[in-house]
Amino acid sequence: MPADSKNIVGARVQAARLRTKPPMTQAQLAEALIKQGVSIDRAGISKIEIGQRSVYDFEVKALSKVLGVTLEWLLKDG
Repeated sequence: MPADSKNIVGARVQAARLRTKPPMTQAQLAEALIKQGVSIDRAGISKIEIGQRSVYDFEVKALSKVLGVTLEWLLKDG
């Protein structure tokens, strides 16, 4: 993630996605989010993970649910 990025969830989204069994692809995460009513395509997931795209609060909530992690964990800085 770029040093000047204010996106603190990107690295955590990637970590949570990769620790699922089996690891979830970005495309699978995008599909799961659509089922939650949140439209982020695979390219959008990639941009979130590398800090090039900000995340809205309702997206963070959906990411938390789909990835099986708490909101607090996703938002933890550092």
